[in-house]
Amino acid sequence: MTQLVDQFGRKIKYLRLSVTDRCDFRCIYCMDETMRFLPRQQLLTVEEIVRLARIFIELGVEKIRLTGGEPLVRRGIQEIVSGIGALPGLKDFAMTTNGSGLLAHAVVLKERGLRRLNISLDSLQADRFASITRTGKLDTVLAGIRAARDAGFENIKLNTEVMNGRNTDEIVSLVDFARTEGIDISFIEEMPMGELTSHGRDKTFYSSSKVRSIISDQYSLIPTTETTLGPSHYFRMADSTTRVGFISPFSPGFCTACNRVRLTADGRLLLCLGNEDSLDLRSLLRANPDNPDRIRAAITQAVGRKPERHHFDGGVQVLRFMNMTGG
Repeated sequence: MTQLVDQFGRKIKYLRLSVTDRCDFRCIYCMDETMRFLPRQQLLTVEEIVRLARIFIELGVEKIRLTGGEPLVRRGIQEIVSGIGALPGLKDFAMTTNGSGLLAHAVVLKERGLRRLNISLDSLQADRFASITRTGKLDTVLAGIRAARDAGFENIKLNTEVMNGRNTDEIVSLVDFARTEGIDISFIEEMPMGELTSHGRDKTFYSSSKVRSIISDQYSLIPTTETTLGPSHYFRMADSTTRVGFISPFSPGFCTACNRVRLTADGRLLLCLGNEDSLDLRSLLRANPDNPDRIRAAITQAVGRKPERHHFDGGVQVLRFMNMTGG
């Protein structure tokens, strides 16, 4: 099997695949309150998404995560899950969601081949949750989390975007919630993606080391080497099955083992979250409907340009919002 390897010897085994830039939330760290979304005709079709997923698996990708925007608002999402879930060679198939659609979709997604879920949860206080998401309802998301658990997913993990002055007082409460529900949780450092009118990112940034210190005052965290091929560094607690993870893009060495590329909803292959270099796979795919070798060669060549690291710490801010990137 052909392997995707970049110029620094990193094997690309993980594709984050955005199926839409639209979302039913307007989270303050992800997008502005008023957003312009892509015309639907610019999105990859269901068939194109599945075709590209097949090609990436043939190139050695072992894990695919569906992202958005919010993937569950995408028309045809169940067909996308069915198509990718049936592809041979895929070892891990996951989705990142805000949880609002899980009450309706969880059982079907599990039946059609999705294995794991990451669910965003930034607060357990209803008024604060509404403030952070602008349009979200906490009760709906909590019901979605429990519906996913009852549907029997292999693993469910909460993702919490940590923001100084907004939710840092809930760090331990969120860990306690994860422990009670028997699920994992990761805390994420905020990244400078898109110009926001809601807040200055320099004021809300809160490091993983501070989060870990707060949790360690309550629970002894035991480091592990466990991985799901993603960027989380996991810790365990002696009295719980819950893992606590930290996603720390500003930490030294974060990029060293990067094994990921991202495909946007309009078919651009992004080689790094913090850089704009990309390959237009949508145009290439439509110009070569019967030539997968041409697509494979273009992807392999593009991966050779994958940069060594992002430059967020140098003050460079990528102008696209997170909903356009797929996380």
